[in-house]
Amino acid sequence: MKRLKKKTLAAAALVVAGAVYYFTGGNDSADAPEPQQEPSEVSRATGKSSSGKRSATVAAGLEIPASTGSGRIVRHGAYVSSYNTSTLIPDWVAYELTAEEAGGRRDREGIEFRMDPDLKGCTQAMREDYSGSGWTKGHLMPAADAATSSSTMEETFYFTNICPQDETLNAGDWQFLEKKVRSWARRYGSVFVVTGPIVGENRYGTIGDRDVTVPDAFYKALLVRRKDGSYSSIAFVMGNDSERYFLKDCNITVDELERLTGFDFFPGLDDRIEEKVESKVKLSDWGI
Repeated sequence: MKRLKKKTLAAAALVVAGAVYYFTGGNDSADAPEPQQEPSEVSRATGKSSSGKRSATVAAGLEIPASTGSGRIVRHGAYVSSYNTSTLIPDWVAYELTAEEAGGRRDREGIEFRMDPDLKGCTQAMREDYSGSGWTKGHLMPAADAATSSSTMEETFYFTNICPQDETLNAGDWQFLEKKVRSWARRYGSVFVVTGPIVGENRYGTIGDRDVTVPDAFYKALLVRRKDGSYSSIAFVMGNDSERYFLKDCNITVDELERLTGFDFFPGLDDRIEEKVESKVKLSDWGI
């Protein structure tokens, strides 16, 4: 497990800049200790149990933000993306991850990054835009989260799920957070995920002939359902750089992330529940 410098103030300053933009216009490392909770039997917004099967007791689509910004919505078996045709990166990618899906072990070797065949009639990023840019093709939904079938894993290589990402971040602390998300899915039965870029001041400009925007930072908003039926949420922000980020320092509430991005996360929750759950973080639920 990496030892990260405290970055709370830096992350906060970065995402404030991100709010201005939105309102105007990997190798796995070892798991850290997990929350000592048993998985709930039914905890997925799509109505799936921890076995991946659907149940009518949970409303569908809980992971989908209420506000889509200027993005084009594309739905795949693995995820839903709001693809911004101006920045040529997603505004957000949303999905549920079950315990079963978190245990997928399919090999990603030989899968190529490519344009999304379901997004027609608009410009998309291409492999050539990233070539020689110094930035990696960073997954928002990691391929390992879709490793239960070849088709779902291939979907994660569409550019509707990709952003320019710092190589150190991609292979390090961001990947460590992705690993933790899979551990939380196994612990609770599932986890609802919304993840995306924060363009911010656009300090890194664009890449390629199509001017693909390089984000200043990345976020994840997470929601789990406890065994007693109550919910717990947390959000994380990491800069798009080679700095180091402790999970205990770079977490914020979902309410704070909503104010910074302009998106309404987990709107399917009852308003009274949403207000309570998104206004605080209980670190012990996340083993932090």
